[in-house]
Amino acid sequence: MCLYVGEKREIDRLQSFDRLHAPCLGPVKMQSEKRGLIDGAAETWRTLKFVGRGWTARHEYQRHGQRSGVSGEMDLLSAWIASPSALPFLCLIWGTQAQQAFRSEPRNLTVRMGATAVLRCEVLRASGTVQWVKDGLLLGPERSLPGFPRYSMIGNPERGQYHLQIEKAQLEDDALYQCQAGQSESSQAIVSNTAWVTMLIPPSSPYFEVEMETPWVAGRMYTVTCVAPDAKPEAEITLFKDGVKLTGAESFTVSGSKDKLLNTHAEVTVTALSSDNGKQLACRAKNSALFRPVETTLTMSVYFPPQPPVIVGLEREEVKAGTTLVLECVSHGGNPLATLHWTKDGEVLSTTWEEDTVLQKSSSTLNLKITPADNQAELCCESVNLVSPSSLSVHCKITVLFEPEEVTLTGSFTATEGQELNLICFATSSNPPVQIRWWLGYKELNNTVVTMEEGDNGGMTTMSNMTHQVSREEDGLKLTCEAFNKATHFSKTQTAKLTVYYPPQKVWLDTPLQDVPLHAGTKIRLICFSTGGNPTGTLTWFKNGKVVTDALKQTSFDRGVARELVLVLTASDNMATYRCDARNEAKKTISAHTKLMVHFAPISMKITTKQEELRRGQVLTLECQAGSSNPKVNISWSLGLLRFQGAEQPPKKAQYGGVSVRSSLSLNLTSQYHNQRVICQAHSPVLSEGTNTFFKLNVLYPPEFSPHQPTQVQVVEDDMATIPLLVSANPEEVSCIWLRRKEELVKEGDLRYSWTDEHSLEIKNVTRKDGGVYTVKCSNDEGVSQTSITLDVQYAASVKAEKHPVFVNVGETADLICVADANPIISDMFSWKWLGEGEVEMGEETQEDESGLLTIHDVTRAHAGLYQCTANNGIAPPASVDVQLVVQFKPELQKGAQWRKVASRGDGTTTADVVCQAEGIPRVEFSWEKNGVRMDFANPRYEEWTVREGSFHTSTVRVVNVSAAQDYAVFSCTARNSLGEDRLDIQLVSTSHPDPPTSFRQVSVTHDSVTLEWIPGFSGGLRQRFRIRYRWDQSVSYLYVDVFPPTAATFTVTGLQPVTTYNFSVNALNAMGESDYADNNAVLTITTKERPEPEEIPTDDDSVSQSRQELPAYLTVVFTVVFGVLLVLNSLGCYFGQRWKKKQGQSGGRGGSVLDGKKNEEEGSSQSTVSYSNKYESREKINTAAQRTLLIESGSETDSNVYESYTAESSHYYYPTGDYMPSLSPHPEETRRPDATHLPVDSHSHLYEDVKDGRQYQDILAFSPPSPLSSFDHRLPPQRNNWRSPTYPQGTERARESVDVRQPWRDSDLPFELQGELV
Repeated sequence: MCLYVGEKREIDRLQSFDRLHAPCLGPVKMQSEKRGLIDGAAETWRTLKFVGRGWTARHEYQRHGQRSGVSGEMDLLSAWIASPSALPFLCLIWGTQAQQAFRSEPRNLTVRMGATAVLRCEVLRASGTVQWVKDGLLLGPERSLPGFPRYSMIGNPERGQYHLQIEKAQLEDDALYQCQAGQSESSQAIVSNTAWVTMLIPPSSPYFEVEMETPWVAGRMYTVTCVAPDAKPEAEITLFKDGVKLTGAESFTVSGSKDKLLNTHAEVTVTALSSDNGKQLACRAKNSALFRPVETTLTMSVYFPPQPPVIVGLEREEVKAGTTLVLECVSHGGNPLATLHWTKDGEVLSTTWEEDTVLQKSSSTLNLKITPADNQAELCCESVNLVSPSSLSVHCKITVLFEPEEVTLTGSFTATEGQELNLICFATSSNPPVQIRWWLGYKELNNTVVTMEEGDNGGMTTMSNMTHQVSREEDGLKLTCEAFNKATHFSKTQTAKLTVYYPPQKVWLDTPLQDVPLHAGTKIRLICFSTGGNPTGTLTWFKNGKVVTDALKQTSFDRGVARELVLVLTASDNMATYRCDARNEAKKTISAHTKLMVHFAPISMKITTKQEELRRGQVLTLECQAGSSNPKVNISWSLGLLRFQGAEQPPKKAQYGGVSVRSSLSLNLTSQYHNQRVICQAHSPVLSEGTNTFFKLNVLYPPEFSPHQPTQVQVVEDDMATIPLLVSANPEEVSCIWLRRKEELVKEGDLRYSWTDEHSLEIKNVTRKDGGVYTVKCSNDEGVSQTSITLDVQYAASVKAEKHPVFVNVGETADLICVADANPIISDMFSWKWLGEGEVEMGEETQEDESGLLTIHDVTRAHAGLYQCTANNGIAPPASVDVQLVVQFKPELQKGAQWRKVASRGDGTTTADVVCQAEGIPRVEFSWEKNGVRMDFANPRYEEWTVREGSFHTSTVRVVNVSAAQDYAVFSCTARNSLGEDRLDIQLVSTSHPDPPTSFRQVSVTHDSVTLEWIPGFSGGLRQRFRIRYRWDQSVSYLYVDVFPPTAATFTVTGLQPVTTYNFSVNALNAMGESDYADNNAVLTITTKERPEPEEIPTDDDSVSQSRQELPAYLTVVFTVVFGVLLVLNSLGCYFGQRWKKKQGQSGGRGGSVLDGKKNEEEGSSQSTVSYSNKYESREKINTAAQRTLLIESGSETDSNVYESYTAESSHYYYPTGDYMPSLSPHPEETRRPDATHLPVDSHSHLYEDVKDGRQYQDILAFSPPSPLSSFDHRLPPQRNNWRSPTYPQGTERARESVDVRQPWRDSDLPFELQGELV
């Protein structure tokens, strides 16, 4: 802990105060009542004294768990105690007590790093807190000294032993230490002497600082530095080289890596010696922390030069050529070892060597194959290393004994009989020189001259000249030249065969007879024979003194030679002389000859004319001359398929002994003759063959168009049109221009135009406007010509209706016409298609040029609709147009049962819509009568409006505040147009039960279901629903199923048994009652089918069971618990609900009567005025007249409810599906029409005014439900809207629904007596 200067002064003052008044500050046992106050003051004073020794007053005060009353009182008391005037009083109070003291105090220690140090501290009568201080920092009173894991207080505390133990001493433990005993109630605080702990830190491994990346060089001086780092105290360093201590080392110290650590550096200068290589430098460092010094070594690498090399393996200076000389060059010593290389006469032979580090030598072996070139050569081996001042070498010279590389024999070895030979035998350089001698056969020739000269590689050459005269007998003898050396036992010979020439003896021919003529082209053979001579003679053929080169190769036979000449006779062979000469190297020639007679055709043909330029219309004169022929020939002319006879002149003598013939021809030139050939043929009757030549005509003429030039070109629109131009002319440089409508076409005018090299016109993206006549004018140097070409642009058809729409009356004939714009117009290019629904009988399709007609005879209303005319001329795409056929007919009114009645309460509070709907074309007008009297719509109680949708016209008459007395009548509706009229009587009656359905029939049947269908009857003015009744033979009674949706006219009964006969009936119900069963209570008998095989139809039960099996167990538990809670809540709700109902029933069970209308209005409820129409779709409830039903079977379809009839009366009504009103498809007897807007009426009028059966009315009042439930019955539970309806059609709105979105029938819209109660 650090103390500021002011705090230190305060501590010194307090210590002086202790020494001055120590006798009176001993421990005192107070008996006074004020003991607590004085003890608190004394403790406070001790606390203040401890501040000087590193404690805070608050820390000491809290440690003893004592607190003075108020901090202000403590301050006051502390000031009072510190005053000198208060000391006598304190001495009287405290008296004297035993003082604690040190028995042993810590002393200075010197500790090696890692050892354990113990600072002793023993306190007598220890009463205060004992702790250690390190460099002014309190270590704490606990013996384990938390925060200092290596520090602990050891010894027996009962004996006052508080020794400080420091384990694994480190540099950080080098510090000042004190032992302190804190002040207590009975003693003052005491502080021990300060003890130093001095740490001894051994140096880290010493290391060298010396440049050893490159080895030292012997003889040079180097500075070696050794560093002993991080020691305490500083280390002493001693340097050694090869175990010998180095003197003259200088040492110095610097700061280490941490405070209190020192690095010691020792430097010494070393001179490198060759003997130092591989020796070690050693650095030893020690201080008082080490028992023995630490050492680091460094191996020295010193470079020094090698010793001179020596050559081993050369025993003699003379070496025979061809031997291999193995020499070794060795150099000892050196670092690095020497590099060696061999040279010969200064040329490097080898640069490879081997190093032996054990023997400290380098060696290089030279394998030298001795050649004559090595004679007197000087070999040298050189050694050198990195530090050699110069290379060291050894030399030796060798003498090579060698033989001549070549012995040659030169001169001519052939000679004519009696001629003298001169030959030379030469031996190349050798050491020593060789001698030469001659042999002819077995005879030695001595007429020789020998000369010797210096040769290559220091040797001598030898040359011998020999002269000899030959004879015929020496022909073929062997001539030998021998070179030899007795000293080296060398001998080498060269031989040659001697040839002696002499001439042939005889020559003769084998040829055809000279007087027999031969035809040109005939192949003949001329053979020449020769005998005798050495060598045999060479035969040569000559024609008229000139050598014939194409004679066959000469052949030999037993006594001589022969050579054949094969000839294909030509004109030049006529009267030619053929000679054969025989000659050899003896230079003497003998000959034989013959002469031939040949018939041949003209050897040449030539046509000439004097005219330089030929033009169309001129007369051309040609002359044809046939060259020499034997015998004379006849000349004829031809031009293509034409044959001409020319004017022939007398023959003349010509070459090769033949005659020449000439003929002339005159010809009128046309353009067709251009580039044609005029052929002149010379024919020989004797030879039956002829020769011909031709003259090519170059006729100049102006441009002419080919007969194949097209006059019309067809192209499809948007393609590229190419108008070809087939024109010829001479000269061929033709210039053409294209004209259209007398205007020249230029590329700059329309980029779509382009011209090819042949002058053809190309038009890109051609359009129908480009069609027409094109004129082309072509010219050259001879004139101008022109022609015209028609461009026919074909394009796909476009079509339009000639009349749209087409109106026609029923029974008449309709003509639908479409007109096409197309090129080409082809037959059967029109087709017609009916675009309406279903199928109709198409009429007769015809075509008149560009028009397509569809004629329909005896038109019916089914023919009305849209027809499509398609025109296709073979060019895509086809074009189509739609034509509407409107069939006009007189009005036809809707007259079903639902159209003939309208029901409404006649109490003056309701509104009734009397609707009359007619279909007709043209427009239909309506008129109305009431009980036969035309209605006056000026009366505000009656309104009429008409709505038109296509061919349907709907007229609605609204009767406001319907009165039974005035408005229950027959309303007659008359619909008319220009083609006729129709009439319907509609009766406005009071609301009643519905009429029975009709046309009850089966739609489909399976093994467990039956689908039924019927036509609803009149609803009675209220919303009606339907119920199906059915039973089978074994059933006790009928089962009833409510149709869902309620207004559906189709329903599927499910849950039936296979192969079982059922009887079905259907009737209608509304709030007023129910109808009889359909079709006069008819019964529909249906038998279900057999059950299919299980594998064919997978059942839903299987999938359900499978899904249940796959349901996890924990989900089953959760669902069970939730279901149980909901069941309990439902039971409680039912219980309290029944009690509430009973309570409400007792207080106002009949509050919903007719007389309560005004009361309901005051409570904020409102009633909508009920509107009635012969559109009878509205919701209703079952009244008391309806048969009571009860749900008895839960196994039926979830979409329906099954009932069984009971005789007992019930006060509750069942209303399962009243709020579900899906729109249905119109019935076949009904037609779609727009609804009329309903007008509002007075909502405060009387609910009901005409009750004929008073008894029944009273019965109904008796069963009136409580008013709260009456407001609830048309708000069904939400799950009802989630029922699935797979078998019920969800079609469009029925045609007879009103135009406006009418509010659904509510229970309050009925008289109160007819309102039902929800079960």
